[in-house]
Amino acid sequence: MSRGGFEALDPCVHCGFCLPACPTYLATGDESDSPRGRILLMRAVEAGELLPSDPAVREHLDACLGCRGCEPVCPSGVGYGRGLEAARERLVQANGLPHGARVVLGVFRRELWWRPLLTMSRWFRATGIPRALAGNGRVGFAMAMLDASSSHPERSRHPERSRHPERSEGANLRNGPLRYAQRDRPTVALFRGCVMDTLFRHVHDATRRTLEVNGYRVVEVSGQTCCGALHDHAGRGDVARELVTRNAAAFAERADYVVVNSAGCGALLKDAAHFDDSPAGQALSAKTRDVSELLAAAGPKPGAPLPIDVAYDAPCHLEHAQGVRLAPLATLAAIPELRVKRLPGSDQCCGSAGIYSLLNPPMARAVLDLKIQAIASATPRPALVVTGNPGCLMQIGAGLAAAGLDIGVAHPVELLDWSYSKAGLYASDL
Repeated sequence: MSRGGFEALDPCVHCGFCLPACPTYLATGDESDSPRGRILLMRAVEAGELLPSDPAVREHLDACLGCRGCEPVCPSGVGYGRGLEAARERLVQANGLPHGARVVLGVFRRELWWRPLLTMSRWFRATGIPRALAGNGRVGFAMAMLDASSSHPERSRHPERSRHPERSEGANLRNGPLRYAQRDRPTVALFRGCVMDTLFRHVHDATRRTLEVNGYRVVEVSGQTCCGALHDHAGRGDVARELVTRNAAAFAERADYVVVNSAGCGALLKDAAHFDDSPAGQALSAKTRDVSELLAAAGPKPGAPLPIDVAYDAPCHLEHAQGVRLAPLATLAAIPELRVKRLPGSDQCCGSAGIYSLLNPPMARAVLDLKIQAIASATPRPALVVTGNPGCLMQIGAGLAAAGLDIGVAHPVELLDWSYSKAGLYASDL
């Protein structure tokens, strides 16, 4: 008889190896805010010893970031993420969603709602007002998050940055073929998503260009939608299944790979077969790759030198959930003279965690502060923090702005794109 995912918690022997890997435990020191403590609560909920309506159960399970940083360090192989998913579904069934979560998730369920809202946010960002208002406090931090979603490489304090060629967001990349384009190469369907397709179009553009230089043919697929990761993390597995099924149908037999440049989306799509066990769902799981994986598999080709210092911060759902650790560093290694460091705590959550930072700002900021402190104390201080997830880019970028640090944020593929443009690898740059 299926236990709905709680069986993934069975290997836990409460050894405590997970404690130093848990950002909320490090922030509070409360055992109930650790993976070990939460597993006890989840087991009690499954056994009926505690009700999912119990305020203490809700408090500590809702406070979990879902970063899954406990999984790689667990010697017993506990599937904490799967157990948390099951427990949160129980909590939602018993209590419903908080009003704020219900509104946000409702928006991301339908493109008719999220696309115009996020597009207007992008237009507002272009006015420069968010950058002017960025700072501390709830409004200032929100403005800083929006500003951090823009393309930042040219805003580094390093003088080399000023020679980065200007590109408009959403440029039509079909104009001007790439020098290395060949049409007998593997096909890659770009997963556009929601936040990435509106606030981070520049990353999609860079993804297409760098993949084509490295031997892939990138194709567009219609009918795709939000990945469903936000819904899954919040306990709405039913909505996640609905969205996964739509995406599986859209991508069926369309390309050799499905490329994702958002770690959270990639983790969900690689797990598509869990939500949709049809042949289409299984194929989507098998074909999904992070952009860094495809680039690393192809080489990638070296670009022009970028002599700057950058700190690489690993997105939780890339490093922990997907197990992709070396590919982003291999992507950055294709850039001559780029000085890359992984700072202490670079594998720990920044506090974004989907919509977590919107629903639980105090804990999100407490977790973020630990990361900002590590970045601020780095020697030499980086010009950029590089990470491959939109929520992380916005959260870390806002944290840096709130701390008054003149450090930008960028996706790894943006730096490779900049290096390739400087090297003249794009036909339009000749």
